Amino acid sequence: MLSAELINTQIEQDSLGWTGQLRGDGLLLTLGSPLQPLKKRPTQVIDLADQASIDDLYEEPVTNWENYEIAPGEMLLASIEQPLRLGTALMGMIGGLSHLARIGLFVHVSSPFVLPGWSGHITLELVNTSPASLLLHHSMPIARLLIFAVDGHRPRDIASHPFYGRKTDLRSRYADEFSTNANQR
Repeated sequence: MLSAELINTQIEQDSLGWTGQLRGDGLLLTLGSPLQPLKKRPTQVIDLADQASIDDLYEEPVTNWENYEIAPGEMLLASIEQPLRLGTALMGMIGGLSHLARIGLFVHVSSPFVLPGWSGHITLELVNTSPASLLLHHSMPIARLLIFAVDGHRPRDIASHPFYGRKTDLRSRYADEFSTNANQR
């Protein structure tokens, strides 16, 4: 794991693109726009092999927001305010802030890794497990990203991946990327 000093060195050498704040030995991730709410339909079944079925899960994105109330049990996709660019010899690991976990806000509990070569806005999954609604504020600190050096140089161009790092489209593209249709097996 890189220290704050090594992170600053990577930024100075342009191996890491980050304009936000550091917190200890990591990058402080803050909430940006848009937010992507999910529809509240408890009986709906989403077919993971059908992208249209996945797309039907989402409400319209919320942009230009200052405050957003996330209800108990609600899941929300949230864009990070600052874009991130990792060199091919760096990777990141997202961790939620324990202060938020202690009130029931889970931040990005699955898929915590940001791969070498990443460039764009990170999307986080937020889940309110609290018995109360929680009021989110634009630009509030929400998570931390720890930076790690990767052994050897791994050329990777995920920046050109059609589904990752796009600030305006936070939704899952699972069926578009992975053909899981049972009829094709």
